[in-house]
Order: sequence, then structure tokens, then C-alpha cells
Amino acid sequence: MLKLRYIEDEKLEAGCDEAGRGCLAGPVFAAAVILPFGFANELLDDSKKLNKKNRENLRVIIEKEAIAWSVASMTPNEIDQVNILNASIYSMHKALDKLSLRPQRLLIDGNRFKPYQLIEHHTIIKGDGKYLAIAAASILAKTYRDEYMEKADGDFPNYDWKNNKGYPSLKHRNAIQKFGITPHHRKSFRLFKPLELNL
Repeated sequence: MLKLRYIEDEKLEAGCDEAGRGCLAGPVFAAAVILPFGFANELLDDSKKLNKKNRENLRVIIEKEAIAWSVASMTPNEIDQVNILNASIYSMHKALDKLSLRPQRLLIDGNRFKPYQLIEHHTIIKGDGKYLAIAAASILAKTYRDEYMEKADGDFPNYDWKNNKGYPSLKHRNAIQKFGITPHHRKSFRLFKPLELNL
């Protein structure tokens, strides 16, 4: 059972998570969510553990019942400029910037973060499977990113983004080899397989 609170007090806690860090194509998305005190939902969990239908149903619930929520992203070009770790953190900062309420504590999925506006923060490894606010953020980041990649697939169907969402599947790798890269690809990532040497 996931926990609602990191510390039992009256501070507003925002959960933050990102999606798309390991992809070859597309932006990295992040979300920030402040859930109300006493919030409960038995289905809510790490987005990676849920099927698409449950994620989409939970997205509706989160957007309706959260005190505040927001989603932001960093483009492939921005990822190439600052690297994927920084882009993941900055996308969280951008999501926090967009919240309608200022949180008093941040719960960050993972073990790396840069301070945000002097707000107390805690990094939690596998936090999306431990705290409801982070799980909620993981749902929003994942569903918004998937939606983006499914739309991008309409312009570049050869890469199968509607299924792989930009991750390095075999079909995606083979398409890069055959058709080259698109404006959605992260040029700082290893996009092409190394050439085999005939020794």
C-alpha cells in the first residue's frame, strides 16, 4: 500500500516524476502533483506497473481530485544541450513553476535533484512505488508523453512510436539505420549501432 504523506504534518507535499529519460526520440516529460489530505485510491501505483487503460482512467481522477497538478517537458534539442539528467530535473522545475499553489515540500522520484526555490526536498529511490503523490506524477508524465509520441507517429510512422514511444526497440533501431534520424531524435544519444568489424 502506497503512503500519502512523507512526513505527518500540515505542509503541502508535491510529488514529482519524469517520463522518457531512456528514449532515443521525443521530449522528456515531468509532472508535479499535490494531492489532498486523506486522498486514497487502491489502483494508483507506479505508472510502469499499470496498463494503458488504468493509467488513462487514473489521469482523469488525478486531474479532477488533485489540489494542484502540472505537466512540463524539455525538447530533444534542449536535452542535447544540457544532457538528459539535467533535462529531467529542469522539466520537474518547469512543472513546479506551473503549479497553481506553491508546495512546501517536494518528493522527488530517484536520487538526483537540484534545489528548487529553497523548498525542502527529498529524493526517494523508486518513490513512484512508495508515495501516492509521486505515483500520481508518474501517471501524468507517462500519459502526456505517450500521447505526444503517438501524435508524432502520425508524421513519422516508420519508427513505430505508437508502440515503442521512442524507446530503443529493435524496430525503432532498425528504422534509424534505414531512414536516418528525425527532428524528434536526441542527437547526443547513441542512435546508430556501431559498425561490425570483419576481423
